[in-house]
Amino acid sequence: MINVNIRKAAVIGCGFVGAASAFALMQSGLFSEIVLLDSDRQKAEGEALDISHGLPFAKPMQIYAGDYKDIADANIVIVTAGAGQKPGETRLDLVKKNVGIFGKIIPEIAKLDFGGILLVVANPVDILTYTAAKLSGLPENRVFGSGTVLDTARLKYILGEHLGVDNRSVHAFILGEHGDSEIVAWSSANVSGVPLNDFCEMRGHHDHETAMRDIAESVKNSAYEIIEKKKATYYGIAMSVRRICEAIILDQKSVLPVSHIQHGNFDIEGVSISMPAIVGRDGIEASVPIALSADEISALQSSANALKEVIGGLEL
Repeated sequence: MINVNIRKAAVIGCGFVGAASAFALMQSGLFSEIVLLDSDRQKAEGEALDISHGLPFAKPMQIYAGDYKDIADANIVIVTAGAGQKPGETRLDLVKKNVGIFGKIIPEIAKLDFGGILLVVANPVDILTYTAAKLSGLPENRVFGSGTVLDTARLKYILGEHLGVDNRSVHAFILGEHGDSEIVAWSSANVSGVPLNDFCEMRGHHDHETAMRDIAESVKNSAYEIIEKKKATYYGIAMSVRRICEAIILDQKSVLPVSHIQHGNFDIEGVSISMPAIVGRDGIEASVPIALSADEISALQSSANALKEVIGGLEL
């Protein structure tokens, strides 16, 4: 196995998400080297040059366009390459196009004796995480997706606005598919240890059922709303990529709802969905048990089954 440069990252795909992620990572100061890959070499070179011109205002590092051989010693390879989601299109509509693209990218990584972590960001992220794990042959703890890290951030933001409280004090998860069948783990949600419903009543909100339904729908439809208004989403996911990379590089052992293959959790087997996991230097260190209500478990299983049905139609 090739020795890993712990402060080196690679971004495969220099569209809106890839470029925004590279920019966020440059600003983070986590890395001393970032290599950009794209099927359009000039696009990668242009993004690298554009970001490099801001380095006098940041920490010293190298950022450049490269080829697969240049990513062999990267600590984290972030795959954002794929067709984008168009207005009116669901993430699952992208399956065939993007599984085909991954069928070209992942085998190239597998040839490298790659010893780092593979972070999947392209959509549909759960299907593509499963695809990447199967095609790469890498240990499952080192292949995972951004999953519902962004959805969870959206939930915290909206709840913070609803309650008039710092959204960093809100503790709640979106679980399951990063998509239409995602669920809010309301039963474990709290604000700094205070059960959510109690905190809501303290702030003058008493119609819990309506608020929960409206907030869940708002989170689920956030991407569609942004795509309708500006044709793509990229800043929020770029910040999510930065957060996941921070947990890895600094070995923070953060609990994040990343997408990873399940093995029996809530009787879910052989499908990649988002569940809380401890993320550190070696990738996923452990799954985190979370208490869910019977309805939430049922919804989570339905979400997993919907994805499993899609996986069953793939030729991997």
